[in-house]
Amino acid sequence: MDGNALGEFLRHRRERLRPEDVGLAGGGWRRTPGLRREEVASLAALSPDYYSRLEQGRVRTPSSAALASLARAIRLTGDEQDYLFRLAGQQPPEPRSPLAHVDPAMTYLLDVLTHTPAQVADDLLTVVAQNRAAENLLGVWTGLPGYESNVTWRWFADPASRDGNDPAEHERIGRAYVADLRAGVAQRAPGDRFAHGLVADLLDRSAEFGALWARQEVAALASAPKLIRHPLIGELDLQCDVVLSPATGHRLVLFRPRPGSNAHERIAFLDVLGNQKFA
Repeated sequence: MDGNALGEFLRHRRERLRPEDVGLAGGGWRRTPGLRREEVASLAALSPDYYSRLEQGRVRTPSSAALASLARAIRLTGDEQDYLFRLAGQQPPEPRSPLAHVDPAMTYLLDVLTHTPAQVADDLLTVVAQNRAAENLLGVWTGLPGYESNVTWRWFADPASRDGNDPAEHERIGRAYVADLRAGVAQRAPGDRFAHGLVADLLDRSAEFGALWARQEVAALASAPKLIRHPLIGELDLQCDVVLSPATGHRLVLFRPRPGSNAHERIAFLDVLGNQKFA
C-alpha cells in the first residue's frame, strides 16, 4: 500500500457522503463533493486540525478510540472499520469491545431523531455513539479514556455526574445501573478484562456501589421515567426507553418527552442554543 493509504481511504469515504446521510442539514453549494473535513471532525469529536493531519498522513499512530469514532462518523460498515484499523497498524476491535462496530440501523436512528436525545450503549452501558440532541442535553460521553464513557462508572466514581438528575431518583437509578451491570457482566466471557476490571475499579472506588453489588440484583435496564434538570432549560420530564439490537447486543437509549410535558420544545430550544454557540 502507498504511504498514505489511511488518509486516502478516509478522504474517499468522506467524499461519498452527503450531509443528510449523517444527520446534518443539507442544501447549499459545495466546492467539493461530500462532507467537509471540519464536519467529519465534529461528528467524530476530534479537532479539525487533528483530522486534517490524519487525512494528510501526518499522524503516525492514531488512537484506537479516534479510529472507532471516525468509523462511526463516516458510517463505515463492520468490514470497512476493520480495514481502517489495519491501515493504521492496529488489530480491529473485538465484538464486545467499547470500540466495536455499531449496528447501522441504530446509527440511522441517531441521525433521524433530530430533537429526541438518543445514544447507543453496549451491554455494560458504555456509551459508544450519540446524536447531537444527546450531546446537548447530557454532554459528550463517547471516546473518553478508561471507563469514563461508562454510565455506571461515572454514576458512582464521579458524583457530579448525578447533578442533572432529581435527587429523589438517585437511589432507584443507582440500583438499576448496578443490576444492569451484573446482567451485562454475566453475558461476557469469564475472562473478559474490561468487564471485570470495571467492576473491580468500582468496588475499589465506591462503598455505595459495593453495597448495591452485594445485593446480587440482576435486571437489564428497561423503560423508566426520568426527570432531568438542565442548567439552561430547566426540568425535563422524560421517558427513558431501551431498544436492543440483536445483531450487536448494543442498546439504543431514547430520552423521549412524556405526554403532556413541554420537554420537546425545551430540547428543540437547546439545539438552537447549541447552533448559536458553534456559529
